[in-house]
Amino acid sequence: MPQLPSTDVACPYCGEIITLFVDDSAGEQDYVEDCQVCCRPIEIRVGIDEDGVPAVSVRRQDEA
Repeated sequence: MPQLPSTDVACPYCGEIITLFVDDSAGEQDYVEDCQVCCRPIEIRVGIDEDGVPAVSVRRQDEA
């Protein structure tokens, strides 16, 4: 079974670098995952670029 691609992002709350594993077979997706360091909820958006590479963006759940 192939390994899921991973990406490192900075938590929008505490600023720590965390590693996210991205299911690139699911296409574009939005979900919430808790920070592995401060346990606050992070909104994660995964898009797939033209080359099929996942592009991940994160934001605080309390941002408008």
